[in-house]
Amino acid sequence: GAPTYFPADDKTFVGVTTTEGAFNLKPVDAFAGAAKRRPAVMMFSQGWAAGNFDRGQFDTIARAGMLPMLSWEPWNYKDDNVRKDGTHVDQPTYRLNRITAGAFDDYLRQYAQGVRSLGYHVAIRFAHEMNGLWYPWAATVNGNKPGDYPAMWRHVHDVFASVGATNVIWVWSPNITFDPKSRLAQLYPGDDYTDWIGLSGYYGTGGERTYRSPGGVFDNTLRELAAFTHKPVVLTETGATDVVGLKAQWIADLGRYLPKHPEIIGFIWYEAVRETDWRIAGSPAASAAFADLASDPRYDVTWRGAMLPRATVDLPSPSPSRTSGPSPSKARPKPTHSRTPPASPTGSPSASN
Repeated sequence: GAPTYFPADDKTFVGVTTTEGAFNLKPVDAFAGAAKRRPAVMMFSQGWAAGNFDRGQFDTIARAGMLPMLSWEPWNYKDDNVRKDGTHVDQPTYRLNRITAGAFDDYLRQYAQGVRSLGYHVAIRFAHEMNGLWYPWAATVNGNKPGDYPAMWRHVHDVFASVGATNVIWVWSPNITFDPKSRLAQLYPGDDYTDWIGLSGYYGTGGERTYRSPGGVFDNTLRELAAFTHKPVVLTETGATDVVGLKAQWIADLGRYLPKHPEIIGFIWYEAVRETDWRIAGSPAASAAFADLASDPRYDVTWRGAMLPRATVDLPSPSPSRTSGPSPSKARPKPTHSRTPPASPTGSPSASN
């Protein structure tokens, strides 16, 4: 029969990520109970210093009916600085040009063969938030130079292709940006090397006291991305805090926001405590708001291992009034939230993963 795609055209998946990952699915069950919807994707992390392919984590997640999405991190996360501060950018062993030159090829080949042997599709969110300053693979730290990041990405992708590991959904995942000088296009490895675009963005980080809607969080970066790629977008890390008691409000607003953005095919909720409590389980108001959002049939999504990743999105055609002006992909309207301060380096809870 014809291949089936994940998610289907009119669907948006709900995913989850937790501190315990594949080693304990109880927090996932608590999330599903609160959301009244089983997540279709689970994201978990592994650093290269682990040094081996661990099939068990993938199989545990897949057997529970979720697409495994690995946040695959080229660094030594066991380093003392990481333990202390949650970050350490100065790791010359993992300099991008060393990876590109083949220093890790044996590990990459072994890992790619492991992934191929799974026999089902998995997503790899590789070297995420490369536009930040908190990981050694970021574009401007650790001795990395312009052009190094996309070259490194293409090299790793090529190693996977060379061993026939074609069951990978490659997810290129910057952090949201409010920087008008942001140049994400220069970090993009290209449509041939990317299946989905990921975005990390939260409401309530960095001691924010003013309310910032989902549009306020994501619009700026979505606009920048649309200028150079039309790949499907996944909000690979999102969540809201209750710092000012507006978590349920933000979730309700997310429910209104997603249907207006057909390029967004799924979102992954950060169901964990880090610096603050991002979970919906345990907050009756947040649970009710999330269950209300997730009750929409658009989120009724089932994952099966043979499904192919959705590769295209139906973007709304530009309104007729726009046709005389510049082409929609070039039009760069001024951000409405131009006064929003940039996210602080701690703006991503995953910075201490």
